[in-house]
Amino acid sequence: MNPDSVPVVSVKPVVLSAPGRGEDLRVRVSAPQTGDNLPVIVFSHGFGSSMDGYGPLADFWAAHGFVVVQPTHLDSRTLGLAPDDPRTPLIWRVRIEDLKRVLDQLDLVEAAVPGLAGRLDRGRIAVAGHSWGAQSASMLLGAQVAGSGEDMSDPRVRAGVLLALTGTGGADLSPFAAEHFPFMNPSFAQLTTPALVVAGDRDQSALSVRGPDWFTDAYHLSPGATDLLTLFGAEHSLGGISGYEAKETTDENPERVALIQQVTTAYLRDALGVDDFGWQTARKALQDGGNTLGRIDSK
Repeated sequence: MNPDSVPVVSVKPVVLSAPGRGEDLRVRVSAPQTGDNLPVIVFSHGFGSSMDGYGPLADFWAAHGFVVVQPTHLDSRTLGLAPDDPRTPLIWRVRIEDLKRVLDQLDLVEAAVPGLAGRLDRGRIAVAGHSWGAQSASMLLGAQVAGSGEDMSDPRVRAGVLLALTGTGGADLSPFAAEHFPFMNPSFAQLTTPALVVAGDRDQSALSVRGPDWFTDAYHLSPGATDLLTLFGAEHSLGGISGYEAKETTDENPERVALIQQVTTAYLRDALGVDDFGWQTARKALQDGGNTLGRIDSK
């Protein structure tokens, strides 16, 4: 991976038309000031966050050659959607539609950032997400709600990064999760698009009766998720990816965040065909078991 970073320009809100959603979709766009044929990452935030979250990831990716688009989903605390809003039970589905709307309106996204026109590479698109956002992103990669047979994948997406992605449903869910989140019953067998799964080995979720290994299910059960980055000592915030000094971070660790920045960037550059040097180097360094921060497994 090229270690050099470049200045970033960020524009918000870029407003995308969203008929039937109840309100238009607002996104933040971050892009490097220089470079052409720029690959695109559409990032889905975790529950309650917004386009303003995940600066440690979005800023780094943009500074290293990606255009990062961050939609604000309906569950964002910034929108204050009432629990009895008729859209609430369907937010999981609207989230997936939000990501596809970004892809549908990339021309508008491109035009909204001064100097970005003509610099996007629409053949190199990735999705990424954290927690609920990882679940949303995984559906574009081919994951399905078990038993539904509904394919929500998107052929425009060539790769993904799934951070703290929840695992299988059924008996693995806590009673609360089983009652309130019926969509948390994924089938990963159809997830065929290349993806990197990132999980913390101390991420103990109240949504599951299993341990932290629950967050590695997509790696073990899908043909597309061929690589797993396990972070030692990491909880659900994975060291602080959700924001700089964010209050929800319970395991703040700048070194861990830096490792995620570097590994995800190298992985996406390889998966999208930009270059493969950084990823091969990172994978080799984290496969020998000598790193105190984490380990990469591949299949």
